[in-house]
Amino acid sequence: MNVPDPAPQHLWLARLLGEWTWMTEAVPGHDHPVMTGTETFRPIGPLWVQGIGGADGQISQMTLGFDTRTGRFNGTWLGAMMAHLWVYDGQLDASGTRLSLDSTGPSFADDGTLARYRDEIEIVSDNERVLRASYENADGTWTHFMTTRYRRA
Repeated sequence: MNVPDPAPQHLWLARLLGEWTWMTEAVPGHDHPVMTGTETFRPIGPLWVQGIGGADGQISQMTLGFDTRTGRFNGTWLGAMMAHLWVYDGQLDASGTRLSLDSTGPSFADDGTLARYRDEIEIVSDNERVLRASYENADGTWTHFMTTRYRRA
C-alpha cells in the first residue's frame, strides 16, 4: 500500500500540534462544569494527529486525519469518564477556519438512545483555537452546550 502524499487538509491538522492549555466556558442553560486543563497534540506520521489531555484525572484522546480518497476528515474521541467511542466524520467550512466533526453518542436524555453530535474546531490564530460542542434536537435544530477555549502553552 502506498502512503498518500499529505494534502493541504493535513497541513491544517498540523496547526493543532503542540502544547495547549484550555478552559471550558459557561454556556447559558447548560450545567457543563467550568474546568481547566492541558492538551498535547503530536503527529502520527504525516497524515494523522493525536491529542491527549485532561483535567482532574479525566483523560481524553482525540485522533484526526484526512482521507484523500473520500475528501473527508475522520477521527475518534474517547474519554476516561465514559465507555462510548466517538467516531468523527467531518469537513472544513468555506473559510478554512472551522472543522465540523459529526458523531453519534449517548443521548442527554439518558434513556439508552443515541443522538447526533457535532464538535466544531475553529482556528482563531496560531496560538488560539476554540471547540464548540452541539447536539441535534428532535426537530433537526442544534443546541450548543459546551465551549472550550485553547491557548498555546
